[in-house]
Amino acid sequence: MVVVTGMSGAGKSSALRVLEDLGHETVDNPPLAVLGELITGPGVGPLAIGVDTRTRGFDPTALLAGLDALRARRAAAPEIVFVDAAEDVLLRRFSETRRRHPLAPAGMPGGGVADGIAREELALAPLREAADWVIDTSVLPLPELRRMLERRYGPAGLAGMSVTVQSFGYPRGLPREADLVLDLRFLRNPHYDPALRPMTGRDAPVAAFIEGDPEWGPFWARMTALLDPLLPAYETGGKKYLTVALGCTGGKHRSVLAAERLARHIAGKGWPVELSHRELSIRESLPGARLQATPSAPHIGSPSMNEPPPATPRAAHALSPDNPAETRPWRAALPDHR
Repeated sequence: MVVVTGMSGAGKSSALRVLEDLGHETVDNPPLAVLGELITGPGVGPLAIGVDTRTRGFDPTALLAGLDALRARRAAAPEIVFVDAAEDVLLRRFSETRRRHPLAPAGMPGGGVADGIAREELALAPLREAADWVIDTSVLPLPELRRMLERRYGPAGLAGMSVTVQSFGYPRGLPREADLVLDLRFLRNPHYDPALRPMTGRDAPVAAFIEGDPEWGPFWARMTALLDPLLPAYETGGKKYLTVALGCTGGKHRSVLAAERLARHIAGKGWPVELSHRELSIRESLPGARLQATPSAPHIGSPSMNEPPPATPRAAHALSPDNPAETRPWRAALPDHR
């Protein structure tokens, strides 16, 4: 059980939202008379309770006595987290939000925010003195507040960022949840090889065909060089979920192979990864057992839905991985700086 209290404008509500994300049942400003029922009720998990001067029946002495009684009966092991900030910071925050301080005297110019802060500081002094943890948010960014609470109250494995790598086909549109999208339609399409067409990017012959494309190696090197530093940067910024989507024409060959490789690359770096092949109706957790594929309508990656074979001579060379100049005639006149 965590009792979150502190100065108005210091970030108490933000702290409660973080604890809610961490799995706590969160109640903000319940009447103190019902506090015991909340704690001892049936089937109660971790609790986070917000208490401040707005709470009905607010009495710091009675609250502390009640928490001591809970500790003595071993009914709960409550901790008090007091969220604080410097007076000038609180004044600026109230000015920016244009909210009235809950203890500001009515009718005073500017709402009497400074007087309200002084009154609140006096009323909350017993709770600040008894607090197990005082957090000063004067210069504390919200992502850092989140990390501090996660380290102290988050279940093992919950803190940090989860990554989803998803393959998809463009005819059905971009995945709505995608944060980063990479287009793989520049790679050779196995669809035009009758032997590979019925397979997917999870099959070894298709993987060998795609990875044999001269464009694959440089693309892979640049993609991982981009993503490897981005993931910790996103986590540092407080991001909890990241979805990387890789698309091709049908969502069956090129994007599937790239998603497979990328998911395992990211998992190898220690990130929890969910691998999803949208057009194949397959989801897999890494590490973990593969989830069962669910029946669905024919996916967009079926042969009839792929782009028609080009009518140019390039189609005759599309299955010739050993001749990149013929496979991509526009490259023949350009110097290769790789």
